Amino acid sequence: MAKKDPTDLSVEEKLKTLFQLQSTLSAIDEKRAMRGELPLEVQDLEDEIAGLTIRVEKIQNEMREFQDAIVQKKGEIEKAKASVQRYESQLDLVKNNREYDTLTKEIEFQNLEIELCTKRISEANVRVEERAEDLKHAQEQIEDRRQALEEKKNELDEIMEETRAAEDELKEKAKTLEVKIEPRLLTSFKRIRKNVRNGLGIVYVQRDACGGCFNKIPPQRQLDIKMHKKIIVCEYCGRILIDPELAGVKLDKPASDDKPKRKRSIRRKSAEEDEA
Repeated sequence: MAKKDPTDLSVEEKLKTLFQLQSTLSAIDEKRAMRGELPLEVQDLEDEIAGLTIRVEKIQNEMREFQDAIVQKKGEIEKAKASVQRYESQLDLVKNNREYDTLTKEIEFQNLEIELCTKRISEANVRVEERAEDLKHAQEQIEDRRQALEEKKNELDEIMEETRAAEDELKEKAKTLEVKIEPRLLTSFKRIRKNVRNGLGIVYVQRDACGGCFNKIPPQRQLDIKMHKKIIVCEYCGRILIDPELAGVKLDKPASDDKPKRKRSIRRKSAEEDEA
């Protein structure tokens, strides 16, 4: 038997199928809600670990740069010391004051270079020690976050294992129902679901109001909804509206507001009261 084209379905059939899909998707949402904030917590921990890992790499790079600078400055010190020795040996060979002054200034300059390089090495060593402390702290944080992540993942896996079978079954049911709905209507329904907080794209009328936003629906519009002649949406929230009876929902009848009428008692004044 050939499958019925979704576009050939009556409005009544479309609404019933759409409401069944909504009920199935809501059940899936409930299963996912059981996970609570765990998926977000897992994602946050993963992002934090990634950020700390980048920080560790940055600290390690900075430490290498300081260590390279220390090696470089030590090399410059050795070079300056060699220059000092060379200039000092040349002092015994000078022939005039001009050569002596020049060599003396060079020796003084090289000694200043040695002092400056020594100072830079000392500063770099301090920075290496500081960054080493930062590195240790960051690595401890990573280890702590990894333990927390493992615990959260195990907890999430347990919950997902409990609900996976039921959720997979509901997903298959949703796919089957989606095939029965014409693409244009299905797209509109999904767009509505995405834009509303509770994920309800189709709702039934409750107490003469929209079951989604609870705004009052005019009597004529309620009559149109019960007639099932066309798809009607709430003019306030945009949700598709369906008659509760068609949705298979039994609503409790509101208690009657009519109070039993009390008989009006007429007090008759006695003659004595009239005379008084």
